[in-house]
Amino acid sequence: MDIAYIPSPSTGVIHLGPIPLRGYAFCIIIGVFVAVWLGNKRWIARGGKPGTVADIAVWAVPFGLIGGRLYHVITDYQLYFGEGRNWVDAFKIWEGGLGIWGAIALGAVGAWIGCRLRGIPLPAWADALAPGIALAQAIGRWGNWFNQELYGRATDLPWAVEISAGPNRDAGTYHPTFLYESLWCIGVAVLVIWADRRFKLGHGRAFALYVAAYCVGRGWIEYMRVDEAHHILGVRLNVWTSIAVFVLAVVYFVLSAKLRPGREEVVEPDRSGGGDGKDKAEADDKAKADDKAKAEVDDKAQAAVEAADAGPKDSAPALAPRTDTTVAQGAVKADLRKPAVDAEAPEADKS
Repeated sequence: MDIAYIPSPSTGVIHLGPIPLRGYAFCIIIGVFVAVWLGNKRWIARGGKPGTVADIAVWAVPFGLIGGRLYHVITDYQLYFGEGRNWVDAFKIWEGGLGIWGAIALGAVGAWIGCRLRGIPLPAWADALAPGIALAQAIGRWGNWFNQELYGRATDLPWAVEISAGPNRDAGTYHPTFLYESLWCIGVAVLVIWADRRFKLGHGRAFALYVAAYCVGRGWIEYMRVDEAHHILGVRLNVWTSIAVFVLAVVYFVLSAKLRPGREEVVEPDRSGGGDGKDKAEADDKAKADDKAKAEVDDKAQAAVEAADAGPKDSAPALAPRTDTTVAQGAVKADLRKPAVDAEAPEADKS
């Protein structure tokens, strides 16, 4: 009796005239769109501006694709530079072969450049995009189904995937590790969204949670795979990578929570210089201008007071009667005496 299984497509490419439409490429593209869409919604919810996630993704995605391909080619160099291999195949990304570790690492460099140009913190952007990246991986893994790759040990389980005979593979039914990882990534996305809402994760901790959770699943799924890979101490290289990256993500999460608790209040300034930051700067400038104007008024008032105080001593004879007392009937003698004193001054000058 035939067992149930998941059939694989007979080909991973459909030709629309002279144009090849590849299932692997479609899965990657759809995953990117989903990541940007969800990331944009989360970014706006945190106070960011629409379109910022896409603008930065323009930098992150190309860097990520290059990084993912480099990691794959370097760690599986024998597939491209071994005996009987054609090194040109290293550039045929549509045939499969993207290492998530290299994609995230170099993609982060591209994202950092985009964030610098927009004046926003990279950790905040990464937090917004984290669950979207997990969903993009979940969708992208189905590209491996089109290419009949990344399967596990032989099995007769009802959800086994059928693999046809081909280069470096035997026909049979195997554990669909691509499906396991796809479902795991969906669970990671749900976990990150829940934890972010529940605990208000910030400063890169939502992204760190995504990385740590993904590494846990990738470790045991990688252990099930039977495709050719490098081993260290009898363990596949990607298992060791998962362990190392998991530790780094957990350390970052713990240290970040202690050093920078809470969540960023402002994630994106205005393009002209920045939202609340610009408003505060303008308020400070206005306050300084007001203080300067007040100081000028005070200086003028002080000068006027000093001039009034100095006036009676240096004034002409016509102003002299106001030296000692207010003009009144009781101050007649003082007013008569003052001109007499001033009258002697010219005589002294003549002598």
